[in-house]
Amino acid sequence: MIEYVIAHNPDDRILAKACAVLSGGGLVCLPTDSNWVVVADPASKAGVEKLYRLKRAEPEKHFSVLCDSITKAAEIAWIDTSAYRILRQKIPGHFTFIFKAKKTITRYLRASKRDREIGIRFPPSPLAQKLIAAFASVLLSTNITHELLGLEDDSLEIYGFLIEDNASHLIELVLDPGETEFAGPSTIVSLIEGGEPELLRLGTGDW
Repeated sequence: MIEYVIAHNPDDRILAKACAVLSGGGLVCLPTDSNWVVVADPASKAGVEKLYRLKRAEPEKHFSVLCDSITKAAEIAWIDTSAYRILRQKIPGHFTFIFKAKKTITRYLRASKRDREIGIRFPPSPLAQKLIAAFASVLLSTNITHELLGLEDDSLEIYGFLIEDNASHLIELVLDPGETEFAGPSTIVSLIEGGEPELLRLGTGDW
């Protein structure tokens, strides 16, 4: 199902519907600053398994966690004082930060259970922020790709209707704000507790 929304001011009833889908172990798709993503409740075994099936993911596959505050991020990751100061300067923004993960999140994720790491994003997208706030918890996420949708032409722009047409067997709800401009891939920085910040990939985030 597609729900058309105003990106900066989505209808509360639509947000409530999305939260109900997530709480029930379903998947919701929406655009962020970098790409279309699919999100799930990381505490829902059904939702996480559905996300793995959607991506045909192997055990080593990492998913990102979307947060709207450092407080929520600290519930799932070890964030020391130096990392906290960096986050205060950089979020929300086009970054993925790698942290040592807490058991509150590793017990749900195969790869994080193995290496005890988690990637966290604080997307500047108003729609993503409002969904996270409405759900009152973090969201597990993965990017929508042309391959996932069975689209052979990588230059084809992805729209909400294409996602519904090609992935509705696993994605219950698509939040579609219409035309969306993406900044590009996020900059990935490791902020593993006790170590110096390490730039792993330079993307659109200014580091």
